[in-house]
Amino acid sequence: MEKVILIRYGEIHLKGRNRPFFEKRLLNNIKKALQDIPDVKVTRAQGRYYVENYADEKAVIQALTRVFGIVSISPAYKIEKDFELLTEYSKKSIEHLLFDLQKEELTFKVESRRADKRFPMDSMEINRELGARLLKAFPQLKVDVHKPEVLLNVEIREFCYLYHQSIPCAGGMPVGTNGKAVLLLSGGIDSPVAGWMIAKRGVELTAVHYHSFPYTSDRSKEKVIDLAGILTRYTGSMRLHIVPFTRIQQELYENCPDEQLTILMRRFMMKIAEEIARREGAAALITGESIGQVASQTLEGLVVTNHAVSIPVFRPLIGFDKIDIMNLAQTIGTYETSILPYEDCCTVFTPRHPVTHPRLDKILKSEMLINGDELIQEALDNTELVEL
Repeated sequence: MEKVILIRYGEIHLKGRNRPFFEKRLLNNIKKALQDIPDVKVTRAQGRYYVENYADEKAVIQALTRVFGIVSISPAYKIEKDFELLTEYSKKSIEHLLFDLQKEELTFKVESRRADKRFPMDSMEINRELGARLLKAFPQLKVDVHKPEVLLNVEIREFCYLYHQSIPCAGGMPVGTNGKAVLLLSGGIDSPVAGWMIAKRGVELTAVHYHSFPYTSDRSKEKVIDLAGILTRYTGSMRLHIVPFTRIQQELYENCPDEQLTILMRRFMMKIAEEIARREGAAALITGESIGQVASQTLEGLVVTNHAVSIPVFRPLIGFDKIDIMNLAQTIGTYETSILPYEDCCTVFTPRHPVTHPRLDKILKSEMLINGDELIQEALDNTELVEL
């Protein structure tokens, strides 16, 4: 007997002939998530992954819950396919539960799945016989087939697996199975959540951050690096491009109408991000914008912003209320870092009365007042790359 973590995946089952590609990627991502845990072993058999040979179960569980593509996990006993052994370890499980829960009575149900049809007992026989033996051994047990307090699961595969706990995980698709996109990562609440949502669908992320030194401090830059680091708990790794944006903002401030500054800055951000996407082999941009949240995120503002680039722009938060975004940020662990009071480039050179219904012809006319191509190239040439 040994303890293992049984791993289940979801949507991959639907992938037909492409399924091996998704399974291999998920296996690689699991191994990467566990690479800092000594001596751990990951194996695959009959549509399941198993983690074995670990000392710190809590650390393994914490890492696995963040791997996109995993639906749920269960700490389990791995037992030889012998009904007497199964009974013995079922009794041990119930003893531990009664001790942990400190209950005088406990309702339970046995639910088995016989993937190996050579096993001499079918699922119904296992349920019935194992349940009867447990009732005889523990008078405080009662059967409840509808809403049991404990669901004792048995899976008969290449071994017998016994567990009573199913821990929900991130779900989604394995990162790296659905292309690459560039995330415009600010120091705020929204953009890390947007990146997390797209990564959950299997998209590999590269991030871009715009830094306006000396108007924004090194602490604000470190804050964004920390946010990207939190996202790598889910994505595995990430390249963060830190783009110097001060000169572009100064040129826009000195030469263009004040009320247009926010939209003009957003367009330059998109243009730079598109060039980084081209260099990185990414197919789309990701932003944390939501309709009407700030002046530049009106419908007209988003249309004018989109016009700056030729590749798709994904906005997974487009219909979210702020409270929904904040709740999700807390769930994924980015919220406390996002609210640290360090300014980002969007807080400098902010117009007092930004245009909320921009006209594309006027914006294009204003862009002609500066040498945009030269400024973009200078920013790209001086971009700092951080590997996470």
